[in-house]
Amino acid sequence: MTITHGDIVTTVEKFIHKSSPEDRFSSFDYCYNYFRLTEPCDIANDSEKSCLTLGFYLASWGMFRGSSFLLGKSAKYFQPTIEYIASLDRSVWTIDVNNYTDENIHKIIAIYSGIKGTLIQNKQSDLTLITKVLLGVFGFIPAFDQYFCDTFRAIFRKENAGFRRINEKSLTLIKVFYAQHQLAIDELANSTFTTDFKSGLKTDINYPKAKIIDMYGFNARS
Repeated sequence: MTITHGDIVTTVEKFIHKSSPEDRFSSFDYCYNYFRLTEPCDIANDSEKSCLTLGFYLASWGMFRGSSFLLGKSAKYFQPTIEYIASLDRSVWTIDVNNYTDENIHKIIAIYSGIKGTLIQNKQSDLTLITKVLLGVFGFIPAFDQYFCDTFRAIFRKENAGFRRINEKSLTLIKVFYAQHQLAIDELANSTFTTDFKSGLKTDINYPKAKIIDMYGFNARS
């Protein structure tokens, strides 16, 4: 599967142009801004706001629809997840695909497991939900939904990549994709900023590179 600089830029820009302040796509911005800028003690102390911020982002991205077990839960269900997030060192917000070191890959896998332990019950499906949480809260990994995984299975067909779990192989291949297309991804990340909830104006917070890759993967086959 041959991908050009123009393919990535054109695909991602179509996504960006849909992100008006009232559009569902901006729910990522509000979630990411909140958890990135709020001190851990405030994330935990104002747990109602934290739960509602995470919950509405997930709702905007389809995690409450259909047969999802979250459809039967209130915002308070996210309280253990919020407490776990608040317990993490702030350095995890500096992780992005450009610094997927072995240590940081292991941190991502550990945080995935930690979030899964707070959210998933009775062997419910976890891959899409947990990666959407990790994307919205930390911005250090794309969301492994059907569209993204289909795209990356096609890209890495020769590597026989399943993209059906978060492990060293899947994260290393995302690192490889970034290295192959760094110019386009960096260009888009450096020119794309989150939207402020109160003003509706752009902030000085850049989209993470993992979010750019997420947008490409989602839009390329959706």
